[in-house]
Amino acid sequence: MGLTKTEIFTEEQNRLAIMLKAMAHPARIAILQYIIKANACICGDLVNELGLAQPTISQHLKELKNAGLIQGTIEGVSICYCIEPKAWAKLQEEVGGLFSSYKNPDTCC
Repeated sequence: MGLTKTEIFTEEQNRLAIMLKAMAHPARIAILQYIIKANACICGDLVNELGLAQPTISQHLKELKNAGLIQGTIEGVSICYCIEPKAWAKLQEEVGGLFSSYKNPDTCC
């Protein structure tokens, strides 16, 4: 299989893979947890909260935004980020569906 064969998978499978890939870094999980816990748009608190350099945080935020998991709005000279509610709900639905589809059969290896 080549590096990218995404066209052989469904749109839902590709979208789920993109979102999960974006989340597959501990710093991004920490960013998402912080945004969720704050229950507000986050503008510049992440550097102090996570102890990472601003360029590193900016790169992680870019990945999360490109995957559609967060959204950003410009406020003055900063960009404020929050969870993108529709994408988050879709992710929850798809991951929940994936996990609930497994019935733990007794006929396995």
